[in-house]
Amino acid sequence: MRRRAATGRPPKLDDAQVETVRAALERGAQAHGFEADLWTLERVGAVVERVTGVMLSRASVWRLLTGRLGWSLQRPERWAVERDESEIARWIAHEWPRIKKGP
Repeated sequence: MRRRAATGRPPKLDDAQVETVRAALERGAQAHGFEADLWTLERVGAVVERVTGVMLSRASVWRLLTGRLGWSLQRPERWAVERDESEIARWIAHEWPRIKKGP
């Protein structure tokens, strides 16, 4: 039995281009002119096109991020703007034990 070459369409980006994309993405979204430092598939696709000249679909961007770059989905934590950490700590230390004990 002889080994066969991999079948299917060859990747649009070679290894050098993938490393260029990795370096560009690691600089952060704001370094590429986006308002928030948050990556979306559309933003990553725009950066890939800007640095390599290759246009990728959303599915291809996802495969690039998860397969070739080894990255995973991360969702930002959402915090209320009004959140007061000192008040939360006070409540946990004083109010919660009183409520937990009961009347």
